Amino acid sequence: MPTSPTPLPADDPRPLTIVRQARKAFMTSGYASTRMEPIAREAGVSTATLYTWFPSKADLFQAVIFDAADDFERHMKTVFATGGGARERLTTFMVAYARFMGDPFVRSVFRLVMAERPRFRDVAMDFFERGRSDFGGPLMMALKALNDSGELKIDKLSWAAGQLMGMVEHPVFFMPLVTGDEVTAARTIQQIVDDAVETFLARYGVDQG
Repeated sequence: MPTSPTPLPADDPRPLTIVRQARKAFMTSGYASTRMEPIAREAGVSTATLYTWFPSKADLFQAVIFDAADDFERHMKTVFATGGGARERLTTFMVAYARFMGDPFVRSVFRLVMAERPRFRDVAMDFFERGRSDFGGPLMMALKALNDSGELKIDKLSWAAGQLMGMVEHPVFFMPLVTGDEVTAARTIQQIVDDAVETFLARYGVDQG
């Protein structure tokens, strides 16, 4: 299976409409139980038109996952910490990140990819690799700027970024991913982020006094 699908045309909205309808179907029913005909009907196209763009269910599933990854990438590009000191900048970044990772839709996509990983190994691995880059890249840029300004002292930026992200990911993403969306953290997102940033600054912060 190729590692990337054929780009959807910008001048014809129908393929994207099909992909978005397929996303709902795959998330609701899983890969095995999803059928192409209802997707075509919900997208307002004929089954023949659907197969013109996506010759098989596997092709459509791949397009759904890559489209979801594109959505994540667009979102994460907007999550940059700007202005203020280290505490303010990291808090701004991590609150946005926590809200994104705490979105039930994001967890649904990860569950879908994990469930179908044995069948679509290359697609799943590409999805996770893109996620690591899209999520960690902006944070590492912010940490480098704070490190260069002397507000933080970090030897390994990637390790530090992983530690900060992990303190937020565990309660807002991984716990609900394992236990179900109905289980929510006792702390608010703001409290989770405040605790994580406080712990991070205790380890890497530089006393400016």
